[in-house]
Amino acid sequence: MTMPVHSPLSLAAFDLSPERGFLPATDPLDQLPEEPIVNQIGTELPKLLTARQFRQFIQDRSEIMGPVADDWGLDVFRSAMRTLSFAGHAYVWEDPDHPADRLPASIAGPWYRIAQQLGRPPVLSYASYALHNWRRLDVHKPIELGNIVLLQNFLGGLDEEWFVLIHIDIEAKAGSGLQGLVHAQNAAQTDDADAVLAGLHALAAAQEAMRETLLRMPERCDPYIYYSRVRPYIHGWKNSPALPQGLMYEGVTDYAERPQQFRGETGSQSSIVPALDAGLGVAHADDPLTQYLVEMRDYMPPRHRALVSALEARVDGQQRPLLYGYARDRKATNPQLWKAFCTCVDLLAQFRDIHVGYAERYIFRQHQSHASNPTSVGTGGTPFMPYLNKHLEETKQLIQD
Repeated sequence: MTMPVHSPLSLAAFDLSPERGFLPATDPLDQLPEEPIVNQIGTELPKLLTARQFRQFIQDRSEIMGPVADDWGLDVFRSAMRTLSFAGHAYVWEDPDHPADRLPASIAGPWYRIAQQLGRPPVLSYASYALHNWRRLDVHKPIELGNIVLLQNFLGGLDEEWFVLIHIDIEAKAGSGLQGLVHAQNAAQTDDADAVLAGLHALAAAQEAMRETLLRMPERCDPYIYYSRVRPYIHGWKNSPALPQGLMYEGVTDYAERPQQFRGETGSQSSIVPALDAGLGVAHADDPLTQYLVEMRDYMPPRHRALVSALEARVDGQQRPLLYGYARDRKATNPQLWKAFCTCVDLLAQFRDIHVGYAERYIFRQHQSHASNPTSVGTGGTPFMPYLNKHLEETKQLIQD
């Protein structure tokens, strides 16, 4: 059977690079031009939250920023989205026993308009929490732990900072792996086995670096502190026991005075694992987590989810995932190729296994003290433990005879 013809993939076509992966091409802006109140919120939010004065700060002001202009540019929109997303969640969750079910128009209006520009819903998502929320201490040095700090926090402190920085470091390390994956896909299309092997080796090297970073999470992020001080603010308002109807966005005419339900921030909104699943051909049988992960794509930047879709579309003449079919068909004639492919799948399983352990330790085993911060439900609003283990087993199954 002949191979279907696919045009070559390139990271640049999706605004990505091997140096930065899904991180932005330019370092994020730390403040907005000529928006003093929004910039004040960005600076003082941890203090206002500590004093439980943030809601009052917002209620005392009929406006917090000027009109949103269509020509601001991507960097400005991302910076505004970051600050407003933190502000929106801070307003809702400032008092965990009494979350706000209405968001004032001063936040809701500009947040909605900027979210529309970015192709994402007006809720804190991974892009604003991590991808667009860092600066380098030395701009001449890499984007990595030891040289990056956050631009925006909720309460601040070592544990919150470290939790997010781990994700940013992983994103940076993933870039060369994504490049390897794309090269391997393209080489399989042209039947260049040596290039496929080189691409898989590059992917595996990046995956090993990502794994080593993930293993460092406990160094400076304590499970209790994460659960009780970091996690409460990143919940959303879909499947939320504390906000069963969702959140009213005052003044947003497109919502017609109806409460909206959006998922909370979660690492499931990172495009790395979905891209690896798609590129390596890891399939997940239908379950609540699988459905949820598809939904999470709506929270990704549009170009990122486009790459995942493009990788999923690469199949061979038997409608198998392209790389999987190519490597498996050469299992006897080119065992190195199959071994390299299996190594990448195994490293993905290892990454998932570490994550399952953290989910249990940092969330599931903790003592629930507020309905707004349940231990059995993820920040995205779904039960997680049984399905995380199922997805881990499905990853392993791909390379088992």
